[in-house]
Amino acid sequence: MNSRKEHLKAFNRLLDIMDELREKCPWDKKQTLQSLRHLTIEETYELGDAILDNDLPEIKKELGDLLLHIVFYSKIGSETGDFDIADVANSISQKLIDRHPHVYGNVDVANEKEVQQNWENLKLKEGKKSVLEGVPKSLPAMVKANRIQDKVAGVGFDWEEPHQVFDKVKEELSELSSEIENGKQDSIESEFGDVLFSLINYARFIKVDPESALERTNKKFVKRFQFLEEAAKKENKTLSEMTLAEMDVHWEKSKDFFK
Repeated sequence: MNSRKEHLKAFNRLLDIMDELREKCPWDKKQTLQSLRHLTIEETYELGDAILDNDLPEIKKELGDLLLHIVFYSKIGSETGDFDIADVANSISQKLIDRHPHVYGNVDVANEKEVQQNWENLKLKEGKKSVLEGVPKSLPAMVKANRIQDKVAGVGFDWEEPHQVFDKVKEELSELSSEIENGKQDSIESEFGDVLFSLINYARFIKVDPESALERTNKKFVKRFQFLEEAAKKENKTLSEMTLAEMDVHWEKSKDFFK
């Protein structure tokens, strides 16, 4: 692996390239904080895909793309005199020191849970009015639910045992079933949301990331369905020409390849 000296050399090279692109490239010269935002979101999702696939070369590439965005934003900030890359690095360094008094101070912690509780309490001391202030409004709903539950658990608002959470899942499923029988769409949607929220909460107790779990299932389903499409082609048929029973034969075979 590279040495610290080589790390700094590589980072300085990136900073130099960014300076040159901002001065000489027509596209780079036009970019603003706002114009880069959707590209940053896209790059973040691409990194997420690479992590799910455990594609290490692709993870390295996508991390580079995200690092470029951080340097790009910092370059724009330096041009307006608001902040630069040193300010960004110093800001996160100071935050890490302040949020880890068990490492850089004299606070003792027994386990990871106490670390999390201290983290949330420190945020409130910094002026946050709510532990939920740090949850971005634009997060996808499933990710947001997971973060909300993490945050409130960090200050002790949580179930004590996993079986209690699973009982809550069953309770919410029962309530959903009742509303389906009643046929009121608004109530059905509300109860369905409660089911999802309770399942996401249970995932936390069994140490499953719900977003990653669902995306793995999405990928598995796509591969199995594409297997089904290829099987239909080999029989010179379209899926619409096959019966559900015929499709099911190939679907079951797909499970041997994509688990």
